[in-house]
Amino acid sequence: MKQIQLITKPFKLNEVKDALEKKNVQRMTFIDVKRRGTQHGMVNQYRGTQYIEDIPEVKVEFIAEDDEAEQIASTIVTTLRTGALCDGEITILPKEKIVCVRVGKL
Repeated sequence: MKQIQLITKPFKLNEVKDALEKKNVQRMTFIDVKRRGTQHGMVNQYRGTQYIEDIPEVKVEFIAEDDEAEQIASTIVTTLRTGALCDGEITILPKEKIVCVRVGKL
């Protein structure tokens, strides 16, 4: 099994959810995050003073079978790619086991 993590813009979340549901991904976790990439955040101004603020984004996590992970990642890339900075970032990690706490089994 693989854990797939995606970080993208919050306004793209519905597009990603729709694409993942078409690929039969049922369980997803959404986390509001702030991050700083190559652009080092957003430059804002308050009362004449400039400051850098981290960029608000959303992290989506879910589990997929080994043979489906690459296909799902490809679907996400197709859905999100605009060619602009901050289209998103996908990480695929191996998962050894998953334990359901309610029943105490794998």
